[in-house]
Amino acid sequence: MGRSASVFQALLVFLITIIETQWSSVSGMYCADMASTVYRPHSVTITEFGAVGDGVTLNTKAFQNAIFYLNSFADKGGAQLFVPAGRWLTGGFSLISHLTLSLDKDAVIIGSPHSSDWPVIDPLPSYGRGRELPGGRHQSLIFGSHLTDVIITGANGTIDGQGAIWWDWFHNNTLNYTRPHLVELMYSTNVVISNLTFKNSPFWNIHPVYCSQVIVEHVTILAPLNSPNTDGINPDSSTNVCISHCYVRNGDDVIVIKSGWDEYGISFAQPSSNISISNITGETRGGAGIAIGSEMSGGISEVRAEGLRIVNSLHGIRIKTAPGRGGYVRNVYIANVSMHNVSMAIRINGNYGEHPDNNYDRNALPIISNITIQNVVGVDVGVAGILEGIEGDNFSSICISNVSLSVQSRHPWNCSLIQGYSNSVTPESCEQLRTDCEETSICYDGGSSLAVGSRASIHNKPSANILLNSLLQLVSL
Repeated sequence: MGRSASVFQALLVFLITIIETQWSSVSGMYCADMASTVYRPHSVTITEFGAVGDGVTLNTKAFQNAIFYLNSFADKGGAQLFVPAGRWLTGGFSLISHLTLSLDKDAVIIGSPHSSDWPVIDPLPSYGRGRELPGGRHQSLIFGSHLTDVIITGANGTIDGQGAIWWDWFHNNTLNYTRPHLVELMYSTNVVISNLTFKNSPFWNIHPVYCSQVIVEHVTILAPLNSPNTDGINPDSSTNVCISHCYVRNGDDVIVIKSGWDEYGISFAQPSSNISISNITGETRGGAGIAIGSEMSGGISEVRAEGLRIVNSLHGIRIKTAPGRGGYVRNVYIANVSMHNVSMAIRINGNYGEHPDNNYDRNALPIISNITIQNVVGVDVGVAGILEGIEGDNFSSICISNVSLSVQSRHPWNCSLIQGYSNSVTPESCEQLRTDCEETSICYDGGSSLAVGSRASIHNKPSANILLNSLLQLVSL
């Protein structure tokens, strides 16, 4: 078993390096004009405002006062708030535009264990209520709204939400409001989150919502594998988002794209689009390496994800929706994925999740189309895929190619109410994914428009396919 694992790891690095090269110029195109660092002519340290880094003193006022002071430099090139080495206990605080929040490598911002230190704010308009409970929700530890030019970074400093107490309240049904995220930015542009470790979030970790021009790169996200709903990175009704070079080990989806919930998301009508995801390593026993939905009522499109490594996880790739969601998921391209010890490689679920209230439109059916998954290799996979649409709402143009999975189940595929195409899939895909590539199907090729035909879009790439098969043969020796 040890030899198989070492062979798998060595060949996997080689394989991914080769097949990623051809796409490297495309994956970051949505954020090509953004700078991940900006010079700030003014800088202060949090200790100048009375903060004490002993892990005991509450420093919420110090953060608030420092940021209030730095607001005077917003029109003078912006400013930096530096957090030095220490353990800085705080409640929730809000950022301003033209600000860099920078952490020393030995700095730890710690969330207060008292819910009263996390303000309660209005629900998101695209959700209509708190995600967990009716009414408001707790503000994230680091928050901002209607901002531009915001950077949250450091030399791998840490932001620790001390989520265990929140998880206990969740399990004991003693929450009064929906749990807070670690970072949430709303209605903001030109946002960079980089070079930090996020730990033990009470709820989701990084949540850009109604944002554009967002970079999340070189971050580590950690939470116990049994922690509830500790999603990693959740772009939500946001555009031009680039997520790259991240490691996530948590209790729910590693990366999940959302766009509002049922009638509220339909009414708010702000989609997520132009999402680039690359070079991600993830482990989750409660979610998927990459997921879409189930809150997708505002629409999700133009998603490109590649260079994903998913290990010891429940799902590899997952799309979640339900009657009542409305909206659409289309033009999704996922490629160059490796999986090891994953229970289910590909899951499309047309009947997932609850509803915000009883006012949703049961006839609002989601449109799921133009989903391409290719160049996937997996070892120790339980089930290749379960792909289920909705009665009267077949999911269409589901294209799967160059997929080689070492599967344990005697029934590797289960498909219903879907239509699509496949080529070079091992084990052989379900009959609903026709293998005759001479048909005039159109599959999404990951660019700005559809490929002209199925032969072009799911054409077998010999070099990648040979490497995939060779990898599986060597691991089985």
